[in-house]
Amino acid sequence: MEGIVKGLIDLIFPPLCAFCGIPLAEDDEGEICPGCLRTIRFASPPICPKCGLPFPMEAGEDHFCGVCIQRQWHFGSARALGLYEGTMRDAIHLLKYGGKAFLAKPLVGLLDRGYPFIDYGSYDLLVPVPLHPKRLRERGFNQALLLGRAVGRREGVSCTGFVLKKARWSAPQIHLSPKEREANVKGSFAVVDRGRVRGKRVLLIDDVMTTGSTVNECARELLKAGAKEVDIFTLARAV
Repeated sequence: MEGIVKGLIDLIFPPLCAFCGIPLAEDDEGEICPGCLRTIRFASPPICPKCGLPFPMEAGEDHFCGVCIQRQWHFGSARALGLYEGTMRDAIHLLKYGGKAFLAKPLVGLLDRGYPFIDYGSYDLLVPVPLHPKRLRERGFNQALLLGRAVGRREGVSCTGFVLKKARWSAPQIHLSPKEREANVKGSFAVVDRGRVRGKRVLLIDDVMTTGSTVNECARELLKAGAKEVDIFTLARAV
């Protein structure tokens, strides 16, 4: 009976693509139409095994990028679902700045496409990158927490937004150089519940990784608080 009712509802009100709003066909999988899916470039190999940066060539083995050869990171590895461009960038902007909180679920649903290869069950805890209280009041929600909860429900891993806090306001980073970004976020984060992370494998969740300064600073604080290991998952990777 439930299937009949759902079929009637879909007939009268066909499901729409979460990104562009066009009606989905019966054989479309997920909540995103084939047209939008075709415009998303997933962060598929070859990639840097440390920071997850995808390389422009379509074949070859994974190898360290120039930045990771020279820089010491606090996190173990970072992986992203797709590249921060086109439809992926537009959807993230709608989520963050357009108040479209419902987009967290279909964005995480893109994990069905096969990337990245993460054993989520090997982590004890998912921790979202926090927002400063002022930014949280302006936006009304933390997009990283929404994404973390969606991943947690999907993979059966606990997600909590009460481990890390943004202790100091920092300027927007969009126009800052990598070195300026690193200095801008230094000392911005603090662990508020050391007992939750002590001895745990933590997967840090955020929407976009650009230079890695923010997630690296968060990883540093989590390790200082006793976390066994910290890895990174973001929806998108800026290249």
